[in-house]
Amino acid sequence: MREIFGGFGYLLRGVGLLLRRPRLFLLGTLPAVFVWLVFLGLFIALVVNIEELVGWATPFAADWDQTWQALVRGAVSLATLLGALLLFVVSFTTVTLAVGSPVYDKIAELVENELGGAPEEADDPLLASVTRSVRQTAGIVLVSLAVTVTVFVLGLVPFVGWMAGPVIAAVAGGWLLGIELVANAFDRRGLFRVRDRRRYMATRRLRVLGFAIPTYFLLAVPFLAVVVFPAATAGATVLARDLLPAAPPEADEA
Repeated sequence: MREIFGGFGYLLRGVGLLLRRPRLFLLGTLPAVFVWLVFLGLFIALVVNIEELVGWATPFAADWDQTWQALVRGAVSLATLLGALLLFVVSFTTVTLAVGSPVYDKIAELVENELGGAPEEADDPLLASVTRSVRQTAGIVLVSLAVTVTVFVLGLVPFVGWMAGPVIAAVAGGWLLGIELVANAFDRRGLFRVRDRRRYMATRRLRVLGFAIPTYFLLAVPFLAVVVFPAATAGATVLARDLLPAAPPEADEA
């Protein structure tokens, strides 16, 4: 319990660090606002044009009876809207962190300098950095989608699924979020691979989850997520500094 509550303390510490710099705190909210508005605009555009889009995608139903045509195209429309909404929800955090990378890098740098002992930023060619970032972002989004679909299917199982589904979603979603949030501190020290983050995080698994799971739930609230992002970035930087001094364990395939 000490580890779990200690993990949550990183989020509170991140809030405290940024409240002393309200301008930077407000600047850190802008990427989330921008991404949220873009996603909202795209979803509205999809809703407005869904009839034409589904008609184009289901030409085989053009000559069907009106009743069956309406049922099939209605089901496709609903599935498309739900799929788009799911994709937006799953990718919101990852896209926001990617779009707001310069701002969140500045927040992480501020935390490093304030706590002292900040390392020189590791040399990383721009093309390699962008390629790796895109690959890692796509990988995390795909894993998040797979977890979400798995949890949904598991939730269809009576009793067991209703209890296990939310727990698995929270733990897996929080862990993936933690991998994303500590990225800046690890990159600064030349640890660019997702595998490196996982190995260090595994040394204090409960502490990481104590920070990541509450943050995961707070970021799921649209308007609250706007102010949680910068605080979570600051808190994750402090967490990463506490994880990194320990030697990483040997690779554990299990």
